Amino acid sequence: MKLLAHESHELMAARRRSVLPPSVSRPLKRVGGRASPIPAHVRVTGIALSTDVQADIRRTLGMRLGKFAWSIERVTVRVRDANGPRGGVDQECTVKVVLSGLPSVVVRRRHVSLEVALDEATRAVEQAVWRRVSRRRMKPLHGRSPRHRLVS
Repeated sequence: MKLLAHESHELMAARRRSVLPPSVSRPLKRVGGRASPIPAHVRVTGIALSTDVQADIRRTLGMRLGKFAWSIERVTVRVRDANGPRGGVDQECTVKVVLSGLPSVVVRRRHVSLEVALDEATRAVEQAVWRRVSRRRMKPLHGRSPRHRLVS
């Protein structure tokens, strides 16, 4: 019995750090519950991104956000060229993480290089999700602080 529990723990750990799929079928969402994979939608405007780069974005998100998989419903990444052909600081990356029972986290970063904008956005969204989830853990269960309890 311990072996099965250990195997399931290893499976969950591998899933936490895996590539996020572009979509998850509705039956899998219903059956999977918290164990279902997190869909990561990558939307591109004004930039040509190959499928390899999109897969790399999903892999990075899986590495950074996989540890919060139990509280994430979906992730959307929007990449766009803000100024078009004019140039300048115009590569923009917006990452939106929809959390279960909490407000969504949205992070936007701009940089000349798309890779830097993506890296900064994924780092910032990881920190923001960690802060939001840790706040939920710190709230008391019944809406009262411990000092208001009756002492017998």
